[in-house]
Amino acid sequence: MKEFFNFYNHGLARVAVAIPEVRVADPEFNTSRTIELARQAAEKQSVLTLFPELGISAYSNEDLFHQQALLCAVEKELSRLLEATSTLESILVVGVPHVVDNLLYNCGLVLCHGKILGIVPKSYLPNYREFYEARQFRPAAAAIRKQTDYCGQKSIPFGTDLLFDLKSIPNFTLSVEICEDLWVPVPPSSFAAMAGATIIANLSASNITVGKAEYRHALIANQSARCLAGYLYSAAGPGESTTDLAWDGHALIFENGRLLSESSRFDFNPSLTTAEIDLDRLAQERMRQNTFAENARSHRDRLTGYRTVECNVAVPTGTLLPERVYPRFPYVPAGEESRDKRCFEAYNIQVHGLVKRLSASRVENIIIGVSGGLDSTQALLVAVKAADLLGWPRERVRAYTMPGFATSSRTRENAWRLIRALGVHGEELDIRESSRLMLKNIGHSQARGEGEYDVTYENVQAGERTSHLFRLANLHNGIVLGTGDLSELALGWCTFGVGDHMSHYNVNASVPKTLIQYLLRWQASLEGVGAETRSVLLDILNTEISPELVPGSCHSTQPAQRTEEVIGPYELQDFNIYYLTRFGYRPQKVAFLAYCAWRDKTRGDWPDIPEDKKNEYTIGEIKHWLHVFVKRFFATTQFKRSVMPNGPKVGSGGSLSPRGDWRAPSDSEAAPWLNEVDQIPGSGLNY
Repeated sequence: MKEFFNFYNHGLARVAVAIPEVRVADPEFNTSRTIELARQAAEKQSVLTLFPELGISAYSNEDLFHQQALLCAVEKELSRLLEATSTLESILVVGVPHVVDNLLYNCGLVLCHGKILGIVPKSYLPNYREFYEARQFRPAAAAIRKQTDYCGQKSIPFGTDLLFDLKSIPNFTLSVEICEDLWVPVPPSSFAAMAGATIIANLSASNITVGKAEYRHALIANQSARCLAGYLYSAAGPGESTTDLAWDGHALIFENGRLLSESSRFDFNPSLTTAEIDLDRLAQERMRQNTFAENARSHRDRLTGYRTVECNVAVPTGTLLPERVYPRFPYVPAGEESRDKRCFEAYNIQVHGLVKRLSASRVENIIIGVSGGLDSTQALLVAVKAADLLGWPRERVRAYTMPGFATSSRTRENAWRLIRALGVHGEELDIRESSRLMLKNIGHSQARGEGEYDVTYENVQAGERTSHLFRLANLHNGIVLGTGDLSELALGWCTFGVGDHMSHYNVNASVPKTLIQYLLRWQASLEGVGAETRSVLLDILNTEISPELVPGSCHSTQPAQRTEEVIGPYELQDFNIYYLTRFGYRPQKVAFLAYCAWRDKTRGDWPDIPEDKKNEYTIGEIKHWLHVFVKRFFATTQFKRSVMPNGPKVGSGGSLSPRGDWRAPSDSEAAPWLNEVDQIPGSGLNY
């Protein structure tokens, strides 16, 4: 079996961007610095290392590029570089000036195991403002041949139509473009990506001016997102000529629009910036996003002309965990500013979805059951805001508490505190008498106070609550507002049909439990929120998550029944939901990423969680709860999602609606996923 604790076995690959010190027109010095950083990158288990544009000669040589002594020195030193790095298990991308048919090209060379795999000339030569490249170089379009000789090697592939396929790592296909190529309306990497490249390497010099770094970020983020690719960028650093320009040595690594890593800038020391690119994610996104393939079909004539150069490096073995930080809470940004923005958007999507439904339904009231728990609290807050926007008096939000056999005094009191604080209409309907009657009518032993508190006993109560709400909606010309969240839908933690599964409209349907918690924290922190509302929201957040359907023997202020003891910690199950449904990852990969995220609670990216609430999980615990999730999600609960009520989609990939992101058969098997889980190391909760 492949090593589990090695990220190369889970679709990730480490790449590096090197910014060496250079000396203008000193290939010997520059090559020595290149060798040093190439070795450091290989020691860090990187399989690809990118260097800046014309790094062997330095970029700012101007007319010195037409001096034979410099060109010969570059070729000689490149031969030394090939020999010195021949044993490295890594691909290197370096920049040199190279002559073909008496024309000089600004080129990126792809090297591996002492060989030049291919040479890519720059397509677009800037010749405006401070740039005069067309004075020394010719563009790629000027070339009339597709092969060249260099450093004693014959027939090296030459051109912009080259893809470098790393056979030892699935989905790792490299293409190269150079600096200004990214600045044009249609960069060469757009075609390379459609032809199959998943990694774009850009050798750049890119002098620095005020504001240019932000512009680089925007360009690379946009291009990597459009191309559904990883994008590496290296800008020249210390040592380039400052006759008229300055250089900041900016290294950037993006993946599908997201910044993974970047160097410090204006550093006099050489730097090596590394990150792990998730090749599985790129492949999955391209498979799922059909318009990417449709765009490629529009350019089929051009794309079929691409040439593939196969290469290989030995994949690092042994325990190897990524430097990349996988957020424990993928639905909740760690930074306060980002988190507030996410909460603002999610909340307003919910509110405006409900406003439209109320307007279209022409009803007079919103009917909602309020339990004193997280989900119904969020739904009630959304209902109140929707009523305010419609100009309704808040009494048209009709909130009902419906205590059952296991309702705790804490949740009952909090429900009423919230109702009073928000100024909505409130009533209490005790469902115990009608539940006992149903238990008696169906012959359940608990009608006599005997037997087990089984699923029938629980669902009778859930059904009674929902049945009352629907009839109240009939009585008051209203709609029943659903409260169940994305996490409960994924785990099937809802009573089907006449139960909490059903409503007229569900504003929480694509909001996971972890985000619900932060939505409430965010609303409690807003200006203008009354002291009583803030107080009750914070108390609800500190209440144990429970369906409160089974009585307990203890006298604790917390509910006796604990949901997470049955279906697992929501923080871990939301992690599983995100990576299994949004990206379609194998369970083994999900478990590996969860282990990387959750193995150490001292890691500093927790979003404002008190120290006593922070958790860590062993691989055995992760495996156990992933097994629970996989079995429930794939084998037993799809029929509930197939007929779920309408509700607004809140996050990307965050909907399980059969009319939206998730369409699946209700009678499929879970064997492929369960078999994967069985291969994860560890057993039980004590591993």
